[in-house]
Amino acid sequence: MPKVGVAVFLLNGSKVLLGKRLSAIGHSTFALPGGHLEFGESFEECAEREVKEETGLEIDKAEYLTVTNNIISEKVHVVCIFVRAVLADVNQKPETLEPEKCAGWDWVVWCTKLLL
Repeated sequence: MPKVGVAVFLLNGSKVLLGKRLSAIGHSTFALPGGHLEFGESFEECAEREVKEETGLEIDKAEYLTVTNNIISEKVHVVCIFVRAVLADVNQKPETLEPEKCAGWDWVVWCTKLLL
């Protein structure tokens, strides 16, 4: 049975928040904050919850972008919903609240134009 994940392009001007993964899948690669959709949650609610759980950040203006269908192995199938959001307060700083899953969060230059 596929799992449903939500990944968040959290934007701060021309930067996006990325974390270095420590899990078996994608170890040492960079990833967006996010996680699995819980029963009854909207994509936006999941995005808000997961960003808060992983980084301590409050987000605003979460909106659906696209979806991908990822068959990672014979046993792992994830449908990933991508959303875009901005910080509710630009003075917030990300924290590494799940150090067993993420080595730390950094703002990385995404583009030279503001996306929102």
